[in-house]
Amino acid sequence: MPEADVAVVGAGAAGLSLAHRLAESVPGLRTPSVVLVDAPPGPLRPPPRTWCYWTAEPGRFDAAVRAEWQRLRVRPRTGAPVEGNITPLRYRMIRSDDFERVVSRDLARSPTVRRLEATVEAVEDVPGGAHVHLRDPDNRTRVLSARWVFDSRPPGSLPAARTTLLQHFHGWFVRTARPAFDPAVVELMDFRTPQPAHGLSFGYVLPTGPCEALVEYTEFSAHPLTPDRYEAAVRHYADDILQLGERQVLAGETGVIPMTDAPVPRQTGASVFRIGAAGGATRPATGYTFAGLQRQTEAVADALRRGRRPAPPAAHPMRSRLMDAVLLRALDSGRAGPELFCRLFARVPMARLLRFLDGDTRPYEDLSIGLRTPVGPMLRSALELPRLPRRPFDLPTGPAAPSLPPTETA
Repeated sequence: MPEADVAVVGAGAAGLSLAHRLAESVPGLRTPSVVLVDAPPGPLRPPPRTWCYWTAEPGRFDAAVRAEWQRLRVRPRTGAPVEGNITPLRYRMIRSDDFERVVSRDLARSPTVRRLEATVEAVEDVPGGAHVHLRDPDNRTRVLSARWVFDSRPPGSLPAARTTLLQHFHGWFVRTARPAFDPAVVELMDFRTPQPAHGLSFGYVLPTGPCEALVEYTEFSAHPLTPDRYEAAVRHYADDILQLGERQVLAGETGVIPMTDAPVPRQTGASVFRIGAAGGATRPATGYTFAGLQRQTEAVADALRRGRRPAPPAAHPMRSRLMDAVLLRALDSGRAGPELFCRLFARVPMARLLRFLDGDTRPYEDLSIGLRTPVGPMLRSALELPRLPRRPFDLPTGPAAPSLPPTETA
């Protein structure tokens, strides 16, 4: 096996993004050699997924954007919905197959990036670098040597945390017989769904036309549902709440995102780092990951070109993570629910709230947003956090195992 400056393990959003950035030649800076290791077809390779994020600027992966919107809507359990314009931001949707096609086209032109299909069995620190132990599709064992390794595979366990919830969801891509959707508006959180005894639930609709949309049921709770309960929940939302009428289900998506206040380690060896959701790119209180992993991979690529130690930075500011810990505790204790989210979207301009959710607001803006939450319950949650013990959390396995968020809902 050849040696490389960089081995990227996993060809999901984080791995492909890092490889794509490193394939670009920057005048005056070095271009490292890269081997991108992708899992062979089978259970280790995730199914097609959908990623969403918001931005005001043109981006590196605009060619993969399937749809975008400037209006969002939040519906309380009863009463009038809250709808707003997020200009200058745009809420964007990328399908993973479009993303991989765009990135793969560019990687194929790069003389410094090589793709390899194999199962990674272990990553081992060695003096001056790391060894990636592989098993290829012909069942032969190989060793890839690299100066730096960036691992984006989902972790097998989570660090102990004061609060850990799961954001779990199931969605349908539907086509209706009659116009049933407003293509200009995302249904971001529709709380007219039946609420669980512990946690909360909401519907989520990404319309791509008057007759086509991703329609999803989402829960924040401690345990995922069974497949038949997910199907029943989406069917109830589509037929009884949205009243879509005659429809065809074109495809489905299911996912689980850990929402935890545990510090997620971004380094597992002297030359081995984690990136993407595995490296803490997911915003704990929302589940959004795509924008965070872009910040991480951009910083890593810049450090590698300049010959610096390429440790991935935290994707979200410490201040944001502390506020997330308070919110997670409030959700887990039952002090916060759908009313909190509806209240925020009704009282804070939507563009500012989205910047807040992306860690892009100043302290005085954070304070003004915090004052628009139920201050008493949130203060109580904050005060009891230091006394709470950190406990391990067993991730679900099998079909409900966590992966990069298919729809990264809020």
